[in-house]
Amino acid sequence: MYTTNDFKKGLVIQQDNAPCVIVDVSFQSPSARGANTMVKTKYKNLITGQVLEKTFRSGDKVDEADFERHKGQFLYADGGKGVFMDLETYEQFEMEEDSFSALAPFLLDGTEVQLGIFEERMVNVDLPMVVELVVTETLPALKNATATAQTKEATLETGHKLQVPPYLETGEKIKVDTRDGRFISRA
Repeated sequence: MYTTNDFKKGLVIQQDNAPCVIVDVSFQSPSARGANTMVKTKYKNLITGQVLEKTFRSGDKVDEADFERHKGQFLYADGGKGVFMDLETYEQFEMEEDSFSALAPFLLDGTEVQLGIFEERMVNVDLPMVVELVVTETLPALKNATATAQTKEATLETGHKLQVPPYLETGEKIKVDTRDGRFISRA
């Protein structure tokens, strides 16, 4: 069991019979004497994906979720679904199309990920912060067009499209931020 004193970003608790990761937490001391400190939390349900808010009183207890993080690997896409393998047990898990579509632009076969396992099933996949992908298609650089900071569209090997600096060419490997899908640098 956790108490509200244990709350911090990234902690996984059990709310409404589901694992929930705390996204934000703030402590508020009331001005009235003898009143309890309030702990406001924003948490994400790892099964439904909903982000909810709840206020606890200081000292309240919550259940610890039966949640484990395992090293995993993306194996392949099967239609719109993704297939992942737990590198500790070699068990394979399928991720449904609605959840997988957000991760697909950053995954190549063999990409290492972090799997969230709840009650013997996969409920969450955490991507690495940065992935290296090859530019498969982009327009040639424009000469003498340096009056303003310019970008051009590029298509990556996963099919993801993003804006890149004009000096990049087809075939180059770049680093991409998986949180917002933007270009970071050459690899």
